[in-house]
Amino acid sequence: MEWYIGDVLIPNQFVLAPMAGVCNEAFRIICKENGAGLLMAEMVSDKAIGFQNQKTLKMTKVNPVEHPISMQIFGGDKDSLVAAAKYIDEFSDADIIDINMGCPVNKVAKKAHAGSSLLQDPDKVYELTKAVVDAVKKPVTVKIRIGWDEEHINAVTNAKMIEKAGAKAITVHGRTRKQFYSGKANYDVIRDVVNAVNIPVIGNGDVVDVESAKRLFETGCKAIAIGRGSLGNPFIFRELTNYFLNGISVEKPTKKEIYDTIVYHHKMLVELKGEHLAMLEMRSHTGWYLRGMPNASSIRNTVCRLTDFNEVLDILRKYLLEEE
Repeated sequence: MEWYIGDVLIPNQFVLAPMAGVCNEAFRIICKENGAGLLMAEMVSDKAIGFQNQKTLKMTKVNPVEHPISMQIFGGDKDSLVAAAKYIDEFSDADIIDINMGCPVNKVAKKAHAGSSLLQDPDKVYELTKAVVDAVKKPVTVKIRIGWDEEHINAVTNAKMIEKAGAKAITVHGRTRKQFYSGKANYDVIRDVVNAVNIPVIGNGDVVDVESAKRLFETGCKAIAIGRGSLGNPFIFRELTNYFLNGISVEKPTKKEIYDTIVYHHKMLVELKGEHLAMLEMRSHTGWYLRGMPNASSIRNTVCRLTDFNEVLDILRKYLLEEE
């Protein structure tokens, strides 16, 4: 199940999708260790790179254990987008440069005229992609949605433009910008894109287990990008790689494994961002790790009021380990 994006070998068909505020080095490494074949970093602003914002530049750094990894940039201005891509090409150890043309949030799609707003102008999709492809040595990929809204589903047109511009792969999230993350992903449109282009298509949307992955693979997509399905469940990559590569159904993680992963995740975040920011991020992650368990909402509400992670661990030990 190996495949290539340009000259970059991807060892399997399961990709960590980029999620802002989530896909930092700590979470990426956990997903990698559970079997993710390609990591995608959280998107960074072309303008912030241009202004040499130190926080943003730090986000472009790559741990040697993360390869292969894609660095995602966003922007609506050709010159600044190209400049950011050149910076990644020269100064980041990322293997691939991905252009975000799918982000639905207002500050990106409307204020910055980037992300999913670009989907409304296929000519600009081509222009930006071509400019970046011509400016860098690393392979370039693009992430899109199926369209702006139900009346303007134009993923096939945009995908053809992206391929024509020289991109080496395309990720298609099966929702419109208007949907944000509501409703169901439209796999029929992903199938249409697969049939319309010759570059690899990475399907994205609603994959949470083996069965949902099977349904997305029925579109003919080369690989699957998993975003929200990995929140609190980086183990999904272990589940999918074992099943699709080895035909093995693995057990769900034990409570002890979940506890140990939370401890490990916090430790890496402290090293990456310091205790205060690590604590703030782990409030969200802890809730995600406990999702679906009895009384999880009560534990989550308690954790969100704490400021000392040792207190969080005391609660989690009682909740997760007392029956182990």
